[in-house]
Amino acid sequence: MRQRYLALLSVFASLPAMALTFQTRLESIEWTVEGDKFECRLTQPITDFGTGEFVRRAGEQATFRLKAYNPMMGGGSATLLAAAAPWQPGRGDINLGSVRLGSGDVLFNSSQVQAGRLISGLMDGRSPVLRRSTEDGRVSEVRLLPVRFSKAYNDYQGCVAKLLPKNFEQIRQSEIGFPGEGIELDSQARAKLQVMLDFMKADPTVNHIELDGHSDNSGNRLTNRELSRRRALAVVDFFKANGVQESQITVRFHGERYPLVPNSNAANRAKNRRVAVRLERGAPVEKVAPQTTPPATTASNPAATS
Repeated sequence: MRQRYLALLSVFASLPAMALTFQTRLESIEWTVEGDKFECRLTQPITDFGTGEFVRRAGEQATFRLKAYNPMMGGGSATLLAAAAPWQPGRGDINLGSVRLGSGDVLFNSSQVQAGRLISGLMDGRSPVLRRSTEDGRVSEVRLLPVRFSKAYNDYQGCVAKLLPKNFEQIRQSEIGFPGEGIELDSQARAKLQVMLDFMKADPTVNHIELDGHSDNSGNRLTNRELSRRRALAVVDFFKANGVQESQITVRFHGERYPLVPNSNAANRAKNRRVAVRLERGAPVEKVAPQTTPPATTASNPAATS
């Protein structure tokens, strides 16, 4: 028995290294598009392996990832290619660099640059290919095919057009500046707050706002503290006028105590006149219709000097 086992090993050792390729049969290729205001996905199922998909989050460019229920490719490194089709003689593969493979459901996430080049390649008839070589010379590949890609990509672009301008990580913290010496919101400040408000309307779990008002050190301590309070209230007024309940807003004001930069010149002092806004997630709250006219508050008083 032992001699027979050794003989089999000898036979297999003498065989040339073979490539194991995962791809879907040409006639079964399909692309699906799914998404909402937060993320769009363009996906191709891969027979006996998993899926390859382009994912674009709000406020970002697309990345490419492979999701696998087959563990054969997990771990190590592999090469990502925009491979030429067999019916395109004379065209070589485009090497997009090495990627590190994980061992979970998602094997890897490409860079945004790599994903952009893969999309361009698919439009040109190329295939996204992940190729891994082992020390014994064996090669494993996962391949997506460009069949029916153009129409699916048009549908994907329609989804992308509806994405919010930014994702939660990008808007959860913002500095609302008061570059002048007053307490009124300028157009730039209102635009930044509107992006945050639009996200809150799209995601009801983002429903609490933390505000911290600040000033520079131009006035005395009590004056600066009052200015920081009134600037924070100007932001409160904006949110309340657009349907956010006052109970969802926490306000603090600190005067000159926490400068972003030293108050050593006019430009730095302008940076320190600000309200820090932070969005938090919590249990959904009952929506209230926006008021038709903004309520009168101290934010409507004439601007004071800082």
